[in-house]
Amino acid sequence: MKVGLTATMVQGGKSGVAQYVFALVRELMKRKDLELFVFVLEDERKLFDFARDHCELVEVPREFAPPVKNILWHQLRLPGMAGELQLDVLHVPSYRRLVRKAPCPTVGTIHDLAPFHVRGKYDVARMFYGRVVVKDLARRQDGLIAVSHCTAQDIERFFGIPQEGIEVIHNGIDHHRFQPGEPAAARAWMASKHAMDAPFFLYISRLEHPGKNHVRLIEAFNQFKCETGSDWQLALGGGEWHGAEAIHAAAAASPFAKDIRFLGFVPDGDLATIYQASRCMVYPSLFEGFGLPPVEAMACGTPVISSTRGALEEVVADAARVIDPEDVADMARALVAVASDPAEAGALREKGLANAQRFVWAHAADRVVEVYRRVQR
Repeated sequence: MKVGLTATMVQGGKSGVAQYVFALVRELMKRKDLELFVFVLEDERKLFDFARDHCELVEVPREFAPPVKNILWHQLRLPGMAGELQLDVLHVPSYRRLVRKAPCPTVGTIHDLAPFHVRGKYDVARMFYGRVVVKDLARRQDGLIAVSHCTAQDIERFFGIPQEGIEVIHNGIDHHRFQPGEPAAARAWMASKHAMDAPFFLYISRLEHPGKNHVRLIEAFNQFKCETGSDWQLALGGGEWHGAEAIHAAAAASPFAKDIRFLGFVPDGDLATIYQASRCMVYPSLFEGFGLPPVEAMACGTPVISSTRGALEEVVADAARVIDPEDVADMARALVAVASDPAEAGALREKGLANAQRFVWAHAADRVVEVYRRVQR
């Protein structure tokens, strides 16, 4: 079976969709029953060095990197390339890039329908495209994959596509990379690399306001510091995104600004160590179609405080201290509880380790291949 997977929207590897694409390629390239073609931007080919000897990397000119041009490339160029390569299935893992028509069956992955939930998440044009145009494109796919039951419910609610026609396939995590490790060594590394030698809360997410809710987390951290007088710090890891300036302003205005650290985009090679070094992951997002960081942190033995908005409820299950992400006082109470109560932190650690075992990329890839086989004409 010849399968095409488009990966021109991975944004330098700095997005959740990128992690999905990388993980899926790693699993699919192992399969002897697939001939895999991955469409990549010419200057991002290096991101797929791990796959170059196991699949065909089809280069796409850099000029098609900007969002509008990238969407047009998917609609106008990709179908023709799929025909030339005689693909059996074409998989587009981003809902804004779903193709209207192709010479072979198409499969689309929808990670979330955030434009319907978070006001102001994107500009007007992207909100319109996500709400109106994608609705038509989604209905034209031969197979649809949702990464959570929450997203499948949204697809039915907003696009009118029955859930029985949607395959829910949870994301996985790399269990070889995300595991408890040696916290003392991780904390020594953190002190050396980021000059953080006090206990710290961690939030891994792109710096996006208001959707990722950093500003309320900073307010809750201020309350925590006032109440406890502790030396705990707050580490915010993630690349700059829409509204990042509001987050930096909130941190700068904090009376505890010296204890709020911006780590920037965290390379994959550093991520597990930072989880292991952290005393607690806090994930107060206002909406997620899945939410990988809380599960990765759990797999590393890190207690998690989390919102349950969107798919987070089904992902973190009963393994996190649950908060109302719009209630700063509730968030602050959770910070105090986990920082001051070793028993609660320990219980969350054990529950998290067990919960993380539910998410395995190899199992997810097996089910994706089942979708490929089902849609073939």
